[in-house]
Amino acid sequence: MPVDHYENFPVASVLLPRRLVPAVEAIYAFARSADDLADEGDALPAERLAALQLYESALDRIARHEAHAAPGLDPMFARLAATIAQFDLPMQPFYDLLSAFKQDVRTTRYATYADLLDYCARSANPVGLLMLSLYKAADEDNVRDSNAICSALQLINFLQDVAIDRQKERIYLPMEDLTRFAVSPAAFEQPEAHGKWSALMRFEVMRARALMLSGAPLALRLRGRIGWELRLVVQGGLRILEMIEAVNYDVFRRRPKLSKRDWLIIFWRALRMSRKSVAAAAQENPLFPPSPTR
Repeated sequence: MPVDHYENFPVASVLLPRRLVPAVEAIYAFARSADDLADEGDALPAERLAALQLYESALDRIARHEAHAAPGLDPMFARLAATIAQFDLPMQPFYDLLSAFKQDVRTTRYATYADLLDYCARSANPVGLLMLSLYKAADEDNVRDSNAICSALQLINFLQDVAIDRQKERIYLPMEDLTRFAVSPAAFEQPEAHGKWSALMRFEVMRARALMLSGAPLALRLRGRIGWELRLVVQGGLRILEMIEAVNYDVFRRRPKLSKRDWLIIFWRALRMSRKSVAAAAQENPLFPPSPTR
């Protein structure tokens, strides 16, 4: 499940092979620090974009194999360069992450669900691709399902953190959905909007669940520790959706947060997870299979 500050990264999980821990930590340090540049502190937008551009320049040096020769290179980028070289990681996921962080500075609304998925494709999916690459398992089918899981996790995080994002003057719900359910962005928390808000969130939860379930077979297809890691990721995301439903979608006053009891449930469900159980859950969802325009 999402941990610490950068929501979509399984940092140094107990299930992660020790040989991969330094690599994951190097990638995480890059992602987290870049995310902080886009989100944290009181820097002006132009200052944030300039700082992220320096990150992109550092990536350019790594791509040109100049990292070790560059004087004064930040140790974080030196570790990242070594990790990329050791595991022959693709560079595009790192550029995609920076693209998403820059978009966070510039964009506070998303007109359509397709627009939001495009953002997820750069803010979340690269993490899954890098993890698959570390495990040498980045084939076409695995990447497709990983993308579904990662995008679903990002969407779930948006649903969980509606109130937090509103404080940052951001809305990560498609504006077309707000219009469809007659929910005003200025009246999210108003009592009179509760019925409409619940209907909107019910739809968003079903859609995020459908997307997660579409990628869930990857957790059963991959063997060993990465498979167990993914089972926990999938079940953790689904559990958060259940918790949003349990508070009647009032994430403003009762933000869902996993407790020890929830983790016990997640571990139990991960142990019992099967193709049959995933297929049964998918059949119960009216929005399955997921559509990029629905």
